[in-house]
Amino acid sequence: MPAFGRPEGCRKREFLRFAHGGICFSRRASAQPGMIAIVDYGMGNLRSVQKALARVGAAAQITSDAACIAAADKVVLPGVGAFGDAMAELRARGLVDGVRRAIESGRPFLGICLGLQLLFDVGYEGGRHEGLGVLRGEVVRFDLPPEYKVPHMGWNQLHIRRRAPLLAGLPDQVYAYFVHSYHVVPADDGLIATETCYARPFVSMIWRDNLYATQFHPEKSQAQGLAMLRNFAEL
Repeated sequence: MPAFGRPEGCRKREFLRFAHGGICFSRRASAQPGMIAIVDYGMGNLRSVQKALARVGAAAQITSDAACIAAADKVVLPGVGAFGDAMAELRARGLVDGVRRAIESGRPFLGICLGLQLLFDVGYEGGRHEGLGVLRGEVVRFDLPPEYKVPHMGWNQLHIRRRAPLLAGLPDQVYAYFVHSYHVVPADDGLIATETCYARPFVSMIWRDNLYATQFHPEKSQAQGLAMLRNFAEL
């Protein structure tokens, strides 16, 4: 990607030059066929997600432009950091409505780690913070016996409750990589695709129609994580 020039994945009549390779800023944008938008709100493992998608042959564009998100065939909302800070950044960049509309449109949407948590009504990291409210439920800190460390970090198994399309071709109890101190508690157990045990079960993947979200990091989960990203790209 050149430092200056038309961003890959977005074409527009009014082009703004930029020096952030791979990040699309446009007033009017349309996506190339099959383009995946990775939402940039200043908090996230954006490049690693983009590189992982590239490894499975998927073109992905990092963007903080609502027009690019609206034009994309699929959308990924990654994230690491604090729930309240992330929501503040989404609001400051005018991305809250764009993310909600992307989900409502029926296009495939993938939340990763904090990107899963933000989909819910409220999170309690450092106070009480309203989330995107796409899904009913809350995000709470692990309450574990003292011998269990928080954050939950490292490899752990996925116990499949519903076989979401992201899990196609993968066995039950496959391992994935986690780094988190908080977890989601959906109001509707019917959302749960996988659970993982860390002293007690917690939700590690949700699935509803076009909406998928994982507490683990598929981009850090080696071959099985790449398989999930490939499944997403092929939806």
